Amino acid sequence: MTATGGRTAGRETARMEGVMAKPIKYYIVAADALPEIFVKVAEAKRMMQTGEADTVGAATKLAGISRSAFYKYKDSVQPFNDMKAEHIITFYAMLKDTAGVLSGVLAVFAASGANILTINQSIPTNGCAAVTISAETSGLSESLEQLMGDVTALEGVLKFEILAG
Repeated sequence: MTATGGRTAGRETARMEGVMAKPIKYYIVAADALPEIFVKVAEAKRMMQTGEADTVGAATKLAGISRSAFYKYKDSVQPFNDMKAEHIITFYAMLKDTAGVLSGVLAVFAASGANILTINQSIPTNGCAAVTISAETSGLSESLEQLMGDVTALEGVLKFEILAG
């Protein structure tokens, strides 16, 4: 690699790190305003969650999309659940295996007024642990979006999302 190539690669890495550090914004959009592929990806995910399809291949075939389209959008498309109708929400988190990270997440839940019902943590592998937290959220003193933003902002939280609700 030449010196010029190394500088270019370094700038590209810095640019990508800057992109990854940007906070994610969420929008609620009516399904009929979305490109059809997003609706079909959500449908394929639903079929897998409900057991209508056992594999990604089967779900994508039933939904009428390619597997590559499914994998491209699967982490970005989530159906909206009206959280006012349901007060028990299950969250999924991927946490670094560092002392105090889970405690910090639980402190955010406590400060928000959420009542934790269950916590399940996998044995850490490769320095990370998967955690599911079910909480009763009718007593929240802040918005659900604020709770999620506060947890996501904690050091050591690699991923935080609603799993069911």
